Amino acid sequence: MTVLADAAATHAVGIALAGVVRPGDVVTLTGPLGAGKTSIARGLLAALGLAGEAPSPSYAIVQPYRPPEVNLPVLHVDLYRLDDSDAVAELGLEDERSDGVLLVEWPDRAGPRAWPEALALVLAIEPDGTRRLTATVPPAWEARWPIRP
Repeated sequence: MTVLADAAATHAVGIALAGVVRPGDVVTLTGPLGAGKTSIARGLLAALGLAGEAPSPSYAIVQPYRPPEVNLPVLHVDLYRLDDSDAVAELGLEDERSDGVLLVEWPDRAGPRAWPEALALVLAIEPDGTRRLTATVPPAWEARWPIRP
């Protein structure tokens, strides 16, 4: 568990992730509205070269970023508006994943067995306004996970 003092610290998590992600990686972001999921995504995308601020994919559901816009392809996905895992399967995320990074907000909408190999980040809002970041770090990420408590 790591305490993130402010929005800049949350953004910095994404910047740190950008230095270690590889094609085929999945990073899931879980937490309540306003916890900082999109801030982490924006930090990662900025560090991968995106000029300007990345929009939240809440309405588009899938926001693709490809070179030369970024150094590594990223599919930023927000599953909040989807009600069942069948709708997620229809998005074809696995087809695109091998060439880049799949960054998924609200992964629980895909069902309990989706992306067991993912770096799973969970954000919680503390009473004092800080964010608590908890990570489930699978074996493929153990040597790469950049944040140490």
